[in-house]
Amino acid sequence: MQSLAKIRSGQAGSYPDQTVYAEYACSEFGLAFEDIDGGTGLVFSVASKTKSVYFGAGRCSWYPQNNATAATLASDKYFTNIVLQRAGVRTLGGEYFFLHERHRAHRVKGHEIDDALGYFAKLGAIAFVKPLTGSRGDFAQAVDGEAALVRYIREVSRYYDSILIQPLVSGLEYRIFLLDDDVVYSARKYPPSVLGDGVRPIRDLLIEHNMALQARGLSPAFVSAERDGSLDLVLAEGERWEIPGRMNLSAGGTMVLEELRSDAASTLAKKAVRALGLRVAAVDLFTSISGDAEATAVIEVNSNPSIRLLEERARPDLILKIWHHTFSAMGLLGV
Repeated sequence: MQSLAKIRSGQAGSYPDQTVYAEYACSEFGLAFEDIDGGTGLVFSVASKTKSVYFGAGRCSWYPQNNATAATLASDKYFTNIVLQRAGVRTLGGEYFFLHERHRAHRVKGHEIDDALGYFAKLGAIAFVKPLTGSRGDFAQAVDGEAALVRYIREVSRYYDSILIQPLVSGLEYRIFLLDDDVVYSARKYPPSVLGDGVRPIRDLLIEHNMALQARGLSPAFVSAERDGSLDLVLAEGERWEIPGRMNLSAGGTMVLEELRSDAASTLAKKAVRALGLRVAAVDLFTSISGDAEATAVIEVNSNPSIRLLEERARPDLILKIWHHTFSAMGLLGV
């Protein structure tokens, strides 16, 4: 058996995370792992003595026990809300809007850019906006004022076809990872930050932070006008300055494994996953909305969640639990 650290640092050093975890799980469970894409790790096979199954990393679906319909519904944030609301699961709501004229003849009225501006005005000209089918927090941000929304639409339309506009909500944000009805872990999410060096102002630190995001294919962090006056401040060495908005790990956020404070959040997460028909999912939700300890709502459901957090928090046991579920569902292991 190979340790996770050895696989990570060995020939598979450039493998996608899921491929690293699959190879590690294979070594633990006595299965044969084979990279079949010339060392990229993007396509690989896993075999028992009686069966072989192909897997994909990168943009592929990582969890084949999720059926294609359920995974596709979950990838569309508006469809997810519709299904969850019908099941009695509270969501943040919102409306979707298209950013291009193409295919306009094939869609219902009320979802064009002019309609987006009207809906935004009804929300008081402040909202949280994100691509309808985006991931990793790309272009997910609060937008304040019509001019800011127009600029946002102009920029995001270079990469996406549609957006979701939602009321701006504040609360404690958690991620709950489930296998069927079993909560594997819960984690509190915290915003990204820049670290002071005692020399450069926050503005320069943000530029460096955003360059790193864009190099990974993500949109830069957005700081609202209300905070612009503080961007010339020079932080003391080691002092942190939180960047408001998205909390995704890929965007520099932090997640800390943490037990939920009540059963309400896990109950809501389980209900959401059952409604969508998923077997593996991470449910992002707010608790204590606007300071109300009982107010909980689903932000979105991820049918292809990363588990890099478990490696960072030294929990290979949970990585193995997830892959045991996957291999068992594919008939590679006994249940």
